[in-house]
Amino acid sequence: MSVRAWLAAAGAAASVLALAAVPAQSAPGRCGDPAQRPWCDPRRSPEDRAALVLAKMTEDEKIALLSADDPLGGPLGGYVETAHADTNGGIERLGVPPLYMADGPAGVRQGRATALPAPIALAAGFDPAAAARYGGTVAWEARHRGNDVIFGPSVDVLRTPRNGRAFEGFGEDPYLSAGLGAAWVREAQRQGVLASVKHLAVYTQETDRLQLDMKVDPRTLREIYLPPFEAAVKDGGAAVVMCGFGKLNGRWACQDGSVLNGVLRGEWGFGGIVASDHFAAKDGADAANGGLDLELPIGMRYNAWTLKRAVAEKRVTQVTIDGHARAVLRTMFRHGVFDRPAHANDLTRVDRSASETAARELAEGGITLLKNAGGALPLANPRSVALIGRGADQVPAGHGSAKVEPFASVSPRQGIAARAKGASVSYTDGWNHGAAADAARKADVAIVFVTDSTGEFMDRSCLTLRCGDPVRGDQDGLVSAVARANPNTIVVLETGGPVLMPWADEVKGIVAAWYPGQQAGQALARVLYGDADPGGRLPVTFPVREQDVPAVPGEGKTATFSEGVLVGYRHYDAKGIAPRYPFGHGLSYTTFRYGGLAVRPDGVQVTVTNTGTRPGYAVPQLYLGLPSSAAVPQPPRQLRGYRKVALAPGQSTRVTFPLTTRSLSHWDVRANAWKVAPGCYRVGVGASSRNLPLTGAFAVGGGAC
Repeated sequence: MSVRAWLAAAGAAASVLALAAVPAQSAPGRCGDPAQRPWCDPRRSPEDRAALVLAKMTEDEKIALLSADDPLGGPLGGYVETAHADTNGGIERLGVPPLYMADGPAGVRQGRATALPAPIALAAGFDPAAAARYGGTVAWEARHRGNDVIFGPSVDVLRTPRNGRAFEGFGEDPYLSAGLGAAWVREAQRQGVLASVKHLAVYTQETDRLQLDMKVDPRTLREIYLPPFEAAVKDGGAAVVMCGFGKLNGRWACQDGSVLNGVLRGEWGFGGIVASDHFAAKDGADAANGGLDLELPIGMRYNAWTLKRAVAEKRVTQVTIDGHARAVLRTMFRHGVFDRPAHANDLTRVDRSASETAARELAEGGITLLKNAGGALPLANPRSVALIGRGADQVPAGHGSAKVEPFASVSPRQGIAARAKGASVSYTDGWNHGAAADAARKADVAIVFVTDSTGEFMDRSCLTLRCGDPVRGDQDGLVSAVARANPNTIVVLETGGPVLMPWADEVKGIVAAWYPGQQAGQALARVLYGDADPGGRLPVTFPVREQDVPAVPGEGKTATFSEGVLVGYRHYDAKGIAPRYPFGHGLSYTTFRYGGLAVRPDGVQVTVTNTGTRPGYAVPQLYLGLPSSAAVPQPPRQLRGYRKVALAPGQSTRVTFPLTTRSLSHWDVRANAWKVAPGCYRVGVGASSRNLPLTGAFAVGGGAC
């Protein structure tokens, strides 16, 4: 008996444990001969082809198309090469092929694959080209694991730095997240894999995530949390959008017609598949009417028993059911799923060297140099190096659905030992502070690795390193002990997001490596020794104190977004709070000068010059201060442009930041539309949100500056 037949007989209350014993269905074939099946003719439009096959489908077949049917895939997908995260079995009778799906915001979670640096490290690169490379790498490996859909990227804007899944997203700024996410999606889908951007519409914490009701005002929703999804759909062409857990203003995310039907399909013109996060759908009729096309991981709400009954009781129309089936079919036709052979699961047999190179270079591009007192870095080939902390001998990664099991990895200890060229390299795990201090005292330079352990299912209770991973002991005390023993102490942070650094003034250098992926050792060694310039800039603000953060996870199954649009650096700027390290901050091994500012309402230009003696990366950033009023208060500045440029010593380049009407707009709640306010728009260009040496202004709509 199939899963769907079992559900039809037993009802939607069937347990997952009972379903686990159901044998797998046989794999159907591909589309077939256009002479017998006209929808198999690739010369027809996706819409026409979907209509043709839909007309031949039975009611049960239509419903079967609206859910996955693989109860074993999800739990096993991270460990077994043949176990997909989810599978829709297709319709063999009509040549509708199956859809195989995999987790993938940080690499493919199906057996072993290339473990790329965490997405937060990609965000630190401030580089859409790198995001395209990242998405393309993930999708290429997903294809070679036999998948048609990859669950990624995650573009949820970071509201609270305590979020356990902070490492899975692109940080605290919607403009940065939007550009990176769209580039990720575009390149992923060039690999013949459908990208599933997630988690619409608001997903900001793990605490109570399954029941959480998030109270978000319309302006905050439009300006902060929706833009990355809008860009993924409009600019990236995302084939799939995944709705998340919890409620938005009292409406379950996967049943929220105001977002899924009104905004996503109506305003943005999305014609792809809306898929649920696992078990996020709560009611079959409400989900069908609210805009959900595909329930994952199995048809608990979307099955013949529930949906036929809903149609019979006139709670759902047949037109609605047909519309969801049409969306699935149309998307499969549009992306060539019917017209190609099934992707082979051959990742163990193909050359993965390009993926491994990408893992290293993407890590280098995101490694962020936060402090470099006295030019402590790059290392000048010291005769002895003390590596301290368990992170030196491991490759930390976040846990949950973004956890990737690599074929092989290079630890920082291995990478630095290989690069040290005969120097003495010692290692101590740092548990005993006295032993760590002794090791540091005997070395020319001490490098302390501090780590946390974050991921799905649990938020951090605080931002200290002890809260991030209590089994590692007092890492703050470890850093201080080592710094007292050796004045040449460098700290490497291997964390999923911001942490407090009470010892920041005690050490010479601080490097944020994030979760650097399987090539961590090679990437870190190249950056620490100056073979590569640290390419990262902070996509999140690092606070000085716990109480400085803009928000903490909501409790009691409710989160009220009282901070409004003052998320991330906007909060620090508006409240006059000095961060430890601001959004956009990051040092190079060379220096840069910014000049030649030219300001117009349609764009800003600036000249960037490498004034140092080494090649390096500059990341000029454009911030706008929009006209503020009591009715529409604005943060002092918002990111509206960035570029990553590589410059040789003495080289200059002219950077242009285009501005559009949207760049100048705010969400007008009364008009329910984007509006440009008349007034003075203030411009700041520089190296971070708090380092803007070039300033200017322009007037719009009859306003004055």
